[in-house]
Amino acid sequence: MKTDIGKVIAGIGEDFKNDILATSRHYREVSIGEQAERFGLTGLRGRYRYVLAIVPLKHPADGMKVRIDGRTFVNYAQFESGVVVPGYVAEDAGLPHTPFVPNDSMILNFT
Repeated sequence: MKTDIGKVIAGIGEDFKNDILATSRHYREVSIGEQAERFGLTGLRGRYRYVLAIVPLKHPADGMKVRIDGRTFVNYAQFESGVVVPGYVAEDAGLPHTPFVPNDSMILNFT
């Protein structure tokens, strides 16, 4: 891992490791900026304030759900943990990743 953002992405994967199914259509969003701040990396908060990581869920979560067109996730990358981020964040992180292949429609779960 070559950067602090890589630590944040790895931390998100660790936090949600029991809930992740990499090929799921159900997902939740996690603020990368807020997670960076939680890990004490306040210098990343500004750059990644409005950037969201996608966490594919094993099971639908309770609460509101919204169907999203899978084409929304063009140029996204998926890490070995299953966490998905925009491609430029994946490059910044320096962790091994592959192109994200979403389902035709995805379901955003609000919790």
